[in-house]
Amino acid sequence: MPMRSFVLVFCALLPGAALAAGQMAFPGAQWETASPRSQGVDPEKLAAAIRYLEAHTPRDRADQLVIVRNGQLIHAGPRAEEVHGVWSCTKSFTSTVLGLLIDDGKCTLDTLARDVLPEMGAQYPAVTLRHFTTMTSGYRAIGDEPHGSYFHGPSSTPFLPGPPLFSPPGSRYAYWDSAMNQFAHILTRIAGEPIVDLFRRRIADPVGMRPDKWKWGAFETGGIPVNGGSGNSNRHVFICALEMARLGHLFLNKGNWNGRQLLSARWVEQATRVQVPATVPVAQPDPGFGGPGRYGFNWWANGVDAQGKRAWPGVPENAFAASGHNNNKLFVIPSWSMVVVRLGLDQGREGGFAVPGETWAEFLRQLGEASGAPLAADGPAGGKSKYE
Repeated sequence: MPMRSFVLVFCALLPGAALAAGQMAFPGAQWETASPRSQGVDPEKLAAAIRYLEAHTPRDRADQLVIVRNGQLIHAGPRAEEVHGVWSCTKSFTSTVLGLLIDDGKCTLDTLARDVLPEMGAQYPAVTLRHFTTMTSGYRAIGDEPHGSYFHGPSSTPFLPGPPLFSPPGSRYAYWDSAMNQFAHILTRIAGEPIVDLFRRRIADPVGMRPDKWKWGAFETGGIPVNGGSGNSNRHVFICALEMARLGHLFLNKGNWNGRQLLSARWVEQATRVQVPATVPVAQPDPGFGGPGRYGFNWWANGVDAQGKRAWPGVPENAFAASGHNNNKLFVIPSWSMVVVRLGLDQGREGGFAVPGETWAEFLRQLGEASGAPLAADGPAGGKSKYE
């Protein structure tokens, strides 16, 4: 299959003199574009990697693919401006709000949910914010429907606690959406405002996300609206690939945006490394929910599962990603100074399918080869902090 032509969306991109390879740039109102070669990327190998992705993905292929190296845009697909929901990528936005609230001293990872929502006390007395952001809370809402031998959301009443799926919290891992919507509810109470307002003021506006190119759906609760924390029911984040790349570039630079620390570096390091040990049992039989050994604070890390398999073999250990239904992905590879976004709406329709991890790994490996980049690197720095 021939690769779609390299397209730059001129209303969003600013051609300019590229920085020398290895220097870091930050976009203003528009991304600066650069040739792949100017950023140390072999254009022929880059084209081959994109052809590989085109051939192994469903309908939307590489139309919404964006690749940034050193803060310079080296590739944008023809639909990089298209705005739509990004499903569970929303969870990484929710986690970022938690990082902001911890930075502000309004809570810690060990804050008890019951201290924020008293109605959590009866059935979830020991659940903390750490449990929510690592999917180990065991939270189940009234209205969660049984699916096989486990419960899968979203409940239409996510804020009404039901009996726990498991106890004690932290003893198992269970990935589903009602827990994340309740998590967003708790963060909203801590913030005292819709979390979209906090995210916009502290992250989106400073990094230059265009207001007409992103939004965050919400539950109407009769009080402060609660933005969806999980990525379902049209209450998730809606965004285009070019703006999603700005979040990735902020995390690539450990929360610093052109000299301004928007989010603490320690939070970025903790959120994007493995926080759920590979030995933690999974409470769901579907292997697609396998987070132990690979899950951080609502980010996916390039960790090793209980079978000794790395998430993306051949890719540096410090790579991490936001991931959502419909093959929505944001990859950050610090060792390569690279951000990669692939968005779409093509998983469950018109012959669509979930692109397997092996495909993403091979695509990334080819990008690394095109970049002359190392295929192994140490993970983020360790050490205890208020986030651990």
